Amino acid sequence: MRKTLVLLAFLPLLGGVPAHAAQPSLKWTTPCPGYGLSPSPTAGLECATLRVPLDYAHPERTIELTLSRHAGTPGKRRGVLLMNPGGPGSPGLAMPAQLLQRMGGSGLPDAYDVIGFDPRGTTYSTPVTCGMTTSEERGAVLGPYANGPADVAATAAKARAVAEKCGQASTKDLLPHMTTANTARDLDRIREALGEKKISYYGVSYGSYLGAAYASMFPGRGDRIVLDSVLGPRGLDVRGNQRFAEGFDDRFPDFAAWAAQRDDVYHLGRTPAAVTARFFELAAVRGPEFRSDTWNGLYDDARFPALAAEWAGTARAENNTVGPLDGDNHAALQLQVICNDANWPEQVGYYQRAVERERAPHPMFGPAAANVNPCAFWPVERAEPPVRVGGPGPANVLLVQNLRDPATPLSGARETRKAFGARARMVTVDAGGHGVFTRENACGNEVVLRYLRDGVFPAADGSCQPGLSSRR
Repeated sequence: MRKTLVLLAFLPLLGGVPAHAAQPSLKWTTPCPGYGLSPSPTAGLECATLRVPLDYAHPERTIELTLSRHAGTPGKRRGVLLMNPGGPGSPGLAMPAQLLQRMGGSGLPDAYDVIGFDPRGTTYSTPVTCGMTTSEERGAVLGPYANGPADVAATAAKARAVAEKCGQASTKDLLPHMTTANTARDLDRIREALGEKKISYYGVSYGSYLGAAYASMFPGRGDRIVLDSVLGPRGLDVRGNQRFAEGFDDRFPDFAAWAAQRDDVYHLGRTPAAVTARFFELAAVRGPEFRSDTWNGLYDDARFPALAAEWAGTARAENNTVGPLDGDNHAALQLQVICNDANWPEQVGYYQRAVERERAPHPMFGPAAANVNPCAFWPVERAEPPVRVGGPGPANVLLVQNLRDPATPLSGARETRKAFGARARMVTVDAGGHGVFTRENACGNEVVLRYLRDGVFPAADGSCQPGLSSRR
């Protein structure tokens, strides 16, 4: 969910994976695939492939996963750390190299074999398609902003067409099995192939939900689990989508204050209130795309200058999709996981009412986040109930969360924290933007490092202030 495109009480299936650790079965080679980018984001890593069941209830048919590795330092290595960047649909082979680049002097990459992977369905791991050829189709998972019921009906017609494309695509036989539950099972097959009894895990954004699913389905096989920028316990269901408007409201004041301090440069208003008024003026003229571009610009403070310049008309909005994120495969897998994971309302009237309900409390982005998407017309039924997050298990789940996250707002993180009960701790960071670890906040980085590297699990929930150590 890094880019816009973001429960039923049944016990989860374990997929028949043995509880003991098997002998390693991976053959590591170099170089790794580089996503067609230069320089390669996977430079210096080793890669391997692993066959896993397409359907764990019928394991005879398999698909391929591609994994990457940065080996830990002999004498300092304590285990393996799997990483996931979110999406769903985002490839993850480059994550060990990114961790080494950003945190190489911290000792964390020495302590683990750091493992990245392209999740099932994406890029170098048996990719899926929906045959989407336009940016409008690829962005159908969210929005656009609806001014009334007629706009919702028009969006519904386009969303239905996208859903039909997914159901008729060349990989339609893979479609029902692109789920968070199956990806969590894949994590455990990776653990088994590595010959490990337990794995540590770091996941951000949607990756937090994948990690929550793994910790719930396989509670005894997780070592140190970190969930960053945390989705609610039902993942990206219809409520998760609607929360994007809440995140917009939480985060926008940061940008408004930043722009007001630079009115001599951008001329967007001398006060935050004036900048907010300017938002509505520009939205009325430029239409729904302006609102979506603004939401994307709120993900990181580093995007503020480009966003302000775009508002001022001195630059075009940034295109933040590059390489493997810019195409049908990423959008297709995102849709397939989101739509397969949850029970989405199927009546257009539901979304028309939701848009009007969200308009008053969240006028900036509510009618976009509540609009209909292809999940309402999904061509397959769910193969199993959604993952039930929580349940018994060890106290080893650390949640880290910015107070003003535009994509995974605090309310969802609090629900996931509650679902895990005594198994979890949550540290909030007094910051805006999407993502805590490896960002600018020293305290947030310290909390994660002390746990993953040193094994210091907070005694209680806590908070971080800018430039300060954690408080509990």
